[in-house]
Amino acid sequence: MDRREHAVYLTFDDGPIPESTPFILETLRHEGVKVTFFMVGDNVRKYPELFKQIVDDGHQIGNHTHNHISGFRHSLHDYSYNVEKANAYIRSPLMRPPHGWMRPVQYVWLARKYKVVMWDLVTRDYSKWMTAADVLNNVKRYARNGSIITFHDSLKSIDKLKTALPESIRWLKEQGYAFKTFEV
Repeated sequence: MDRREHAVYLTFDDGPIPESTPFILETLRHEGVKVTFFMVGDNVRKYPELFKQIVDDGHQIGNHTHNHISGFRHSLHDYSYNVEKANAYIRSPLMRPPHGWMRPVQYVWLARKYKVVMWDLVTRDYSKWMTAADVLNNVKRYARNGSIITFHDSLKSIDKLKTALPESIRWLKEQGYAFKTFEV
């Protein structure tokens, strides 16, 4: 995003799920921050009350495919069908490919309908080799003006997020960053 603007874009991939989404939402409410959730359609189907809470709390939503599938392993037809299947539940013009992978032809096809949003800072909160302190240090080390910062709304991440998310937000605020969502 705009490197001249002292702002960051917090995003969460993979949810919603009952084991992590409520904590994330409570933290965001407490900190007064709005973010973008890139959600898996099948999770929205299974947990519509969590989806509703995200929307009711005023957060932005985006598509992360229906089954968290990789673009490299699927044809244009199968991949775009999976995105559209998710969009039946999510209804958003924003899309983020799982793992940041898609074939050029998939990007060209999907970019006709969606604003494809990638990132420049993945916190790696999902890694079993990372601690909460490591996740926070990734934010401190790599956040820049206009950074799109990716956390995960997932079982792999929640234990680290309980410490790293509120501390990351507080640190970003101390550095004077504003928190933004995407224009659609």
